Amino acid sequence: MNDAQLTSLFPANGDQIPAEYHIEPIHQREYLLNGEMRSWDGPFSDVYSPVCLPDANGTLQRQLVGSFPVTGPDQAVEALNAAVAAYDNGRGEWPQMSTANRIGCMETFIGKMLEQRKLVINLIMWEIGKNLADATKEFDRTVKYIYDTVDTLKNMDRNSSRFRIEEGIIGQIRRSPLGVVLAMGPFNYPLNETYTTLIPAILMGNTILFKTPKHGSLLHYPLLEAFRTSFPKGVVNSLYGRGANVVPPVMQSGKVNVLTLIGSSKVADELQRLHPKLNRLRSIMSLDAKNAAIILPDADLDVAVSECLLGSLSFNGQRCTAIKIIWAHRSIVDRFLAKLSPEVSKLKPGMPWQPGVQITPLPEPTKTQYLTDIIADATAGGASVVNEDGGKTVASLFKPAVVYPVKEGMRLYREEQFGPVIPVVVYDDTEEFIEYLITDDHGMQASIFGTDTTKIAELIDPLVNLVSRVNINAQCQRGPDTFPFTGRKDSAEGTLSVEDALRSFSIRSAVATKDTAANKAILNEIVGEHKSEFLSTSFIF
Repeated sequence: MNDAQLTSLFPANGDQIPAEYHIEPIHQREYLLNGEMRSWDGPFSDVYSPVCLPDANGTLQRQLVGSFPVTGPDQAVEALNAAVAAYDNGRGEWPQMSTANRIGCMETFIGKMLEQRKLVINLIMWEIGKNLADATKEFDRTVKYIYDTVDTLKNMDRNSSRFRIEEGIIGQIRRSPLGVVLAMGPFNYPLNETYTTLIPAILMGNTILFKTPKHGSLLHYPLLEAFRTSFPKGVVNSLYGRGANVVPPVMQSGKVNVLTLIGSSKVADELQRLHPKLNRLRSIMSLDAKNAAIILPDADLDVAVSECLLGSLSFNGQRCTAIKIIWAHRSIVDRFLAKLSPEVSKLKPGMPWQPGVQITPLPEPTKTQYLTDIIADATAGGASVVNEDGGKTVASLFKPAVVYPVKEGMRLYREEQFGPVIPVVVYDDTEEFIEYLITDDHGMQASIFGTDTTKIAELIDPLVNLVSRVNINAQCQRGPDTFPFTGRKDSAEGTLSVEDALRSFSIRSAVATKDTAANKAILNEIVGEHKSEFLSTSFIF
């Protein structure tokens, strides 16, 4: 595929964009603060899509999707104060509300969220270039995640709706909120991964400062009204602007109780250091990953190729759970590459709304140049691009590249490329693979491809102590959402899953008394007359 053919994949004009996926620029001039949609007449940031159209000179240009407010430190502190006031040291309406009533508010939100489904899916496509099938899946999976979280919270509440009597002490143990949460989501799953922290944090009674991602910010705008009308004022507050300007004053205040970030470990370290009392800060984060796959000599190569293809290149490889380096045994590496390379080159490139498209434009303006540079670094060190058209680029489109042999000293060996480049390393002994994981800064997941149960078992035992999920004959992935999602070393802090997230954003609290007749009478009156939201034997159905 030459440059002209790649260029032809972009629309020649707006008429070539199907009407149902056409979008008029959305210029956001308000944001959610303390239960109000606050008007903004200050600076704003333009949002340009990775989808390009030719200008009058025939040069491909990113298309304007809209714009959003760029607020500053003063607005950030105002949003923080709103969240602090709404929490009110645990005495606010939201943290004091019963679990059943909080669930009711969340169910109201889901209904209003569903009303914005089509627009949000379109914005996911236009803002970050995710194909229609994956954008739709992201929205629908997010809704399912919210329902699953609600159901899990009901079960947790049922299990804690009884009193325990042990060693002469009567007590009830429930989960209570932590306080003010600063939530920061990623651009690659701007809706789903943001909400996997935002939703459980809200449900557990915390109040929220929600910082939108740099790419994928505008798609949250249609949902702000749903937040505003579903929850008490100050429970959810949006934070717009450049992170370097709006986040430091919030963290330096010491009023943030929980930091949740899906992003880079470097940013995480910087943000945590801003907090004046780290012992008071709980951090729940999913960070960098250089997930590795190993192909054993006896692996079913058809399975390995199929899973590595999905694992490396779904959404252009822009997933923290993507397979980002593959180790193939010397005895089968040539056969593996002979099967993998043509499958990579067959992946259909095009615009997000086109049926069957698997490779789409990249949202970060500098990404194609970065990928070109790291491939050049590898080829300078003796590697080659082994698949046809690998690494070709026009504007924001980049054809996936399989690079071999990658080795220590090349940037691709250690850097998380976060894009459609597949580094392949040749090895002779599995100890080389284990040593790589030991010396790696990351520790999220790994995949093992093989059929010899003894060899697989020999790898499982050391790998589970180096990464947090080992996949056998399967790609690295987050799902199902009921499985724990975390990492070691620089890859994560805290654990996410439907139930783990609810626990992460809360703390066990107990009310206890001595087992005497007088104390039993007190408890019976409080519970029987529903005088306390915490002390309760109510059962949520």
